[in-house]
Amino acid sequence: MKFLDQAKIYVKSGDGGAGSISFRREKYVERGGPDGGNGGRGGDIIFEAAEDLNTLIDFRYTQHFRAEGGKGGSGRDRTGAGGDDLVIMVPVGTEILDEDKETVLIDMNQEGQRVNFLKGGDGGFGNTHYKSATNQAPRKSTPGWPGEERDIWLRLKLIADAGLLGMPNAGKSTFLAAVSRAKPKIADYPFTTLHPNLGVVKAGDYSFVIADIPGLIEGAHEGTGLGTRFLGHVERTSVLLHLVDGTQEDVAGAYRTIRNELKLYGGGLAKKPEIVALTKIDAMSEEERDQKQKELETASGQKVMMISAVASMNVEPVLFKLADIIKIKKAEEHDAS
Repeated sequence: MKFLDQAKIYVKSGDGGAGSISFRREKYVERGGPDGGNGGRGGDIIFEAAEDLNTLIDFRYTQHFRAEGGKGGSGRDRTGAGGDDLVIMVPVGTEILDEDKETVLIDMNQEGQRVNFLKGGDGGFGNTHYKSATNQAPRKSTPGWPGEERDIWLRLKLIADAGLLGMPNAGKSTFLAAVSRAKPKIADYPFTTLHPNLGVVKAGDYSFVIADIPGLIEGAHEGTGLGTRFLGHVERTSVLLHLVDGTQEDVAGAYRTIRNELKLYGGGLAKKPEIVALTKIDAMSEEERDQKQKELETASGQKVMMISAVASMNVEPVLFKLADIIKIKKAEEHDAS
């Protein structure tokens, strides 16, 4: 099943039911008077975040959602039944955007979160409502008020603890497959990863989630290549693991390209904690490793880790380092709350 990270849908709350015009007609009761009841209220549109969903694929096949309308009132002052609310289940991490695809209306970032998005229309008044001392037999009622409607976008941003970054073919999918049970597609051509993959990994007794983000290229912040749809998936992570292919000529240039895209995209990505690792060291000579490690350390300003996911070289230290940063970030968030 393909990962679907955004979808456009139409939602409409239920219309209110119409009020009733009715008069009492009972034997031996003269001039019984009005007894038309009010209409029922229309159903609401409610969004709920569910932990067991991880894709918006269902919204590819169903784009229109309408809550049930209220029933009309009837005689004997009976109010019409209210329409049932429509609960739309979305994955945790879903943003509800206005039609302009920029304005965030709601951020569904907690499991079980429920938001009443559109209220149903009120029911209309029956003729009993209009009875007064000067108008004892009103023949007036009102239709129900219409429900609210709008077109919106759903955009899913993965809830992951760590995000894998790097140019296409930097070894992100290979790393994820090596450290978790995730089975991303792996091949030697650009943009192998067309859909983000999630994997649960363990560092000792501590488990956390890693997201394999599709490879970025220069101009990604403007939508080039796979674009900003996938840069957004790293916004919620606690730490970034920046993988650089050690078999390419210019490792420093590849690192700077990705860092520049993060800065231009914004959203605080460039300020996130980052671990830099040189990959595919099993395919390099010791001299090449030393040279490219120095080049990358100069460009990044930090100690560069050397790994090979295929050969399982130095992978575990990277996981423990990621886990340490994630624990610190979560403790800070807990204290802040």
